[in-house]
Amino acid sequence: MPKMREIWSEEHKFRTWLQVELAACEAWAKLGKITQTSLKKIKSKANFSIERIDEIEKTVDHDVIAFLTSVAEKVGPDSRFIHLGLTSSDVVDTSLSLVLRDAADLIIQDINDFIRILKNKARQHKMTVMMGRSHGVHAEPLTLGLKFALWLKEMERNKTRMLAARSVINVGKFSGAVGTYSNLDPKVEDFACKSLGLTPAPISTQIIQRDRHAEYMSTLAIVAATLEKIALEVRGLQKTEIGEVEEPFKKGQKGSSAMPHKKNPIVCERICGLARIVRANATVSLENVALWHERDISHSSTERITMPDSTILIDYMLQKMSWVLDNLVVYPERMKQNIDKSQGLVFSQRLLLALTEKGISRENAYQIVQTAAMKARATGKHLRNLVCEDKEALKYLTVKEINDVFNINYYLRNVEAIFKRLGLA
Repeated sequence: MPKMREIWSEEHKFRTWLQVELAACEAWAKLGKITQTSLKKIKSKANFSIERIDEIEKTVDHDVIAFLTSVAEKVGPDSRFIHLGLTSSDVVDTSLSLVLRDAADLIIQDINDFIRILKNKARQHKMTVMMGRSHGVHAEPLTLGLKFALWLKEMERNKTRMLAARSVINVGKFSGAVGTYSNLDPKVEDFACKSLGLTPAPISTQIIQRDRHAEYMSTLAIVAATLEKIALEVRGLQKTEIGEVEEPFKKGQKGSSAMPHKKNPIVCERICGLARIVRANATVSLENVALWHERDISHSSTERITMPDSTILIDYMLQKMSWVLDNLVVYPERMKQNIDKSQGLVFSQRLLLALTEKGISRENAYQIVQTAAMKARATGKHLRNLVCEDKEALKYLTVKEINDVFNINYYLRNVEAIFKRLGLA
């Protein structure tokens, strides 16, 4: 996380502004507008003082002018070639692209680390049997490895989205006040962007169009949503009544000021909360797409908050969720106990199919199974025992065939095939 904070520091912001300005100067020099002598002086002397910028801005109330004045004081007479033909947004937006690209690189690295952990956990728990739930109610057995595999594939899609977002934001503009190159040669943009590793925006107004930034921020929101999804599942499975997994609890950690027994999923809860901020910031970016005419600055004030916050948060959330899953405490025996709690009700579909395979209509088979299931729920008896006593069911199935239905391995027979299809075998 320190690296991400550094990317959004004032020092780094002004350093990238200077990088953009120098790229423009080098482009002008290639076109013969700036002599090589002047270019060398500019490159050797160009620098700034954040304290001086702040001091100047108090008077001029314009951050780019304050920056340029500070640089000019360092460079001297040749500073007249700096910012030649440019408008503020040429510098600010192109610099922002560089910063967002660097932030994306860190996030992609985090995602790669997270994917590695998910792969390891999926393989480790490939056959760790647990209860599957729909509507919060016991459905059919599955494995913990399948949950990890599901999250893995979603995170791989998020990596693809993040790479696309990096590409869409990796553009620069050196086209002047309304994007018409009125005081610039378009070759300046081509040369400068190439040296910065950016693609020239095909067309722009005074700014790079904000649909690009909206796509980037929406991608961060999707990543946040995936992390929330995983964190929420861990929280749910850690409930006392379920108790199948547990967020790591460090030595010396305390769960409650009042209740010494508490071990709470605080990191997962934190991730769920922070996801709301990243989503809200994406909404702001969508609202920034529509601006007055060739630009206004209603987007600018919000981006100073939303973009650093969202990238820093995603970096933090990915690293914290990686820690949670890498050190997740798993209770396989509790999983087996929870499966047994439903007195065999989870085998109802298998029993239904076994009856229909004997030629009985689905409607009649459903009625037989549902009646027995409701009785099992009411009496606490095992569904298998009730079906073995059911005269109607015994018309179609033998006791051995009924017992075969209640074999949990039936639900695991295709797990290996699923993992092979996912490239995890």
